[in-house]
Amino acid sequence: MGTPANGNVAAYLLAGKRPDRPALSLLNGDHSYGELQDAVQSVAEHLLRMGFHKGDRAILLGENSLFWVAAYLGTMQAGLVSVPVAADIAPADLDLILKSAAPRAAVVQARRLRTHAAQFRDLHLITDAVVPPIPATASQVTFREVLLSASSRRPAQAVEPDDLAALMFTSGSTGTPRGVMISHRNIVANTESIVEYLGLTEFDRIMAVLPFHYCFGASLLHTHLRVGGRVVIDSRFSYPEAVLQRMQKTACTGFAGVPSHFQILLRKSSLSRTPLPHLRYVQQAGGCLAKTYIEELRRALPDTQIFIMYGQTEATARLSYLTPEFLDSKAGSIGKGIPGVLLTVLNDAGAPVAAGDTGEIVAEGANVARGYWRAPEESALTFRNGKLHTGDLATVDGDGFIYILDRMKDMIKCGGERVSCRRIEEEILAFDGVEEVAVTGMPDDVLGEAVQAFIVAEHRELSSSGEQSNGDALAERLQHLCRQRLPARLVPKQIIVLPRLPKNSAGKVLKSRLQA
Repeated sequence: MGTPANGNVAAYLLAGKRPDRPALSLLNGDHSYGELQDAVQSVAEHLLRMGFHKGDRAILLGENSLFWVAAYLGTMQAGLVSVPVAADIAPADLDLILKSAAPRAAVVQARRLRTHAAQFRDLHLITDAVVPPIPATASQVTFREVLLSASSRRPAQAVEPDDLAALMFTSGSTGTPRGVMISHRNIVANTESIVEYLGLTEFDRIMAVLPFHYCFGASLLHTHLRVGGRVVIDSRFSYPEAVLQRMQKTACTGFAGVPSHFQILLRKSSLSRTPLPHLRYVQQAGGCLAKTYIEELRRALPDTQIFIMYGQTEATARLSYLTPEFLDSKAGSIGKGIPGVLLTVLNDAGAPVAAGDTGEIVAEGANVARGYWRAPEESALTFRNGKLHTGDLATVDGDGFIYILDRMKDMIKCGGERVSCRRIEEEILAFDGVEEVAVTGMPDDVLGEAVQAFIVAEHRELSSSGEQSNGDALAERLQHLCRQRLPARLVPKQIIVLPRLPKNSAGKVLKSRLQA
């Protein structure tokens, strides 16, 4: 494997594939590699014919589909920069991204235009279905019209490996979206590495419940297209049984998710009783999956390899992995750097910490992004001398395995001492009756900041006739257990039982909303 001569990611992912092999499996049917290649080339040709130039940005808003994948890769094929955003993005957040990215084109799922039509004024608009003309758009066309107008010229913009491929917007510590500049080289490097350590082949079929606008979801797309495998798309995870049945039917060899996906599968589905004879591996990233859930997952899937991984958008996707054989001996670790990535844990003086000491994870590799879009000062803080300073605090053991303590910004300062929210969350999750927990800080006159915990109870803990009283009883019981298990300063000052935790479209908990 290697980078194509002109560095273009679309060519790297799709070249040399058998045109009749299925690439994408949707609920309404399969799409072959030949069909996908034609769609990608059609989008690229259309954008070039419309006069767009290398480096122009194209916003991409929609759910996982052939339309989305063709637009994502087609913009890159044309030398443009793809700007994927969440399908359910709030208008205010979209306004911030539009102002920052200044796109010239928008590729938008038609049903999302009811919310966002006014925001695409002056842009060239491509939709997946016919919609009424939007006043003041530069021009408007459907995906079908793009496909029908394609010629046989098959244009491809000359692209250098370090040219921008995508702006992946992620929220900073202030909550303001910032664009991570991902190059063609970044995507190629991360894809090569993941393919290597997972041992992916053309016979692999991944169940994709993660949205492709999220770097973890995008990595599933990149890796499986690269090897000629199949991406099974299913957006029905609110009905986990339907997803399990589809995994059976399509003989999926892989599944990937963030902690909430596995919590739901383990507590609200028949995962442990559902035969999945083809499931070779699962990937878990996007946050810490508590040890108690990892143990349950191993019991539910005794013949499946479980890979615990760690990454950031600033690293394209992946940074480290813990292989299945170390789940016992290195429990709680994120493992070591993936192939081609060097991870070190550095102290404040920039020197590697001794085993057991605390420092910040710093990454080096070709997958490390170029910086933040039009944010030189913030880029200079995070990306220093080609190294990514992750903002994650960790320790290492004598064998070099890394253990994350918490995000710097998620640490609570109680009585002048930094406290890990993650540690408290793991303790609370070990108690009976708790399905999910998120810990944040709250103002306190004595400690400066105290612990507060937001709990989702297992269904059996609450009854329809007495949810409030049962929730109060559960909070009181958990407070008592915390006093027995945790130092006094770590005992939550307040425990709030909620029906659900607020999450983004990738399933990650939004602690900023809880604090607000």
